[in-house]
Amino acid sequence: MGINSLSGRAIAVLAACIFTAFAAFSIRYSYGVLLPEMLSPLGMTKTQAGTIYASYFAINCLLSPVVGIISDRCNLRMLLTAFVVLMGTGTFLMQYATSVMQASACFALAGMGAAACWAPVMVIAQRWTGDSIRGTVLSLVDAGSSLGVMAAGTLVPLFVARSGWQSGWTFLGLMAVTAGAVNFICIRNRPPQVPDVLVTEKKCAILGSEPVISYRSLFSNRLFWIIALAYLFNGFAIIIPFTFLNTYACKELAMSYEAAGFLITLTGIGGLVGKLVLGPLSDTFGRVVIMLVCAVLVTMGALGMVCSTGAALQTVTFLFGVGYGACWGMYAACASDYFSKKLIGAILGTWSLYLGVNRHAILTHFRV
Repeated sequence: MGINSLSGRAIAVLAACIFTAFAAFSIRYSYGVLLPEMLSPLGMTKTQAGTIYASYFAINCLLSPVVGIISDRCNLRMLLTAFVVLMGTGTFLMQYATSVMQASACFALAGMGAAACWAPVMVIAQRWTGDSIRGTVLSLVDAGSSLGVMAAGTLVPLFVARSGWQSGWTFLGLMAVTAGAVNFICIRNRPPQVPDVLVTEKKCAILGSEPVISYRSLFSNRLFWIIALAYLFNGFAIIIPFTFLNTYACKELAMSYEAAGFLITLTGIGGLVGKLVLGPLSDTFGRVVIMLVCAVLVTMGALGMVCSTGAALQTVTFLFGVGYGACWGMYAACASDYFSKKLIGAILGTWSLYLGVNRHAILTHFRV
């Protein structure tokens, strides 16, 4: 089964998934782009700025397991419509914030809606496609996140330069509400016939374990927690550079706001390359091999950012993006490869909870 054999409805569902990922990641990473312009008008310290971002991740990560479990059982068309509109509402309200408390409340609302923009999206994408092209399809859907990062680094600064930082939140909020409407129009909960099988028996046999088909057996499975730990460390390595690269370039390297924003764009471009190249290769060489490649690239890129300037900084930022780009789609594919399609939402939602630990690193950085 290939991409070109998908039905028209399946293509519409995947398009909606890509748009949802685009909107969610545009919002998530635009905060770092908008932050330098928000500090003085709101009169907030870097510690307070970290608190605002932490409010987003706290509610987002705490809700992710709940939303993941719900996504395995409920109508995903309605869930993705409601939560994405909620994300857009919170984002839109950010422009009216006049204090740290107000900004934290608005961004927490956006984070609440964004809790449905990862696990449920990957669930619905896999329902409408087959196992043989899982890596390719999930990487294609996840490409929306890289496009979102590129938008954060390219489009948002244009709005800021023209009309101030408030216009950036206006644009992002309206875009998310539009994505919610697209989900309602394009998404259907299940295809008439489920392609391929619910559990990849071959992968389970290789690992020497039985297919996981219940929450009890899932949460007692050692492999599940090993992957969760990798998810934790990977999230730490990625979220810190993403959050502070723009501010670091502006404040520490004295780069212009536009040049610093271009670094975020480079990360998005690298991420897109990683998804479209490494993702499909995982269907041939396996998820573990590609995840190791991603880890090496992320490590090289993050370390290189510390001691690079100019063209060298742009190069290591691009490499960081390539590694970041493919890794999350690999985790989504592992949920089906090694466990059960019936529990994808619960699996990805629980792993997403581990990203919440990284918000403490954000606050610690700002207090230094």
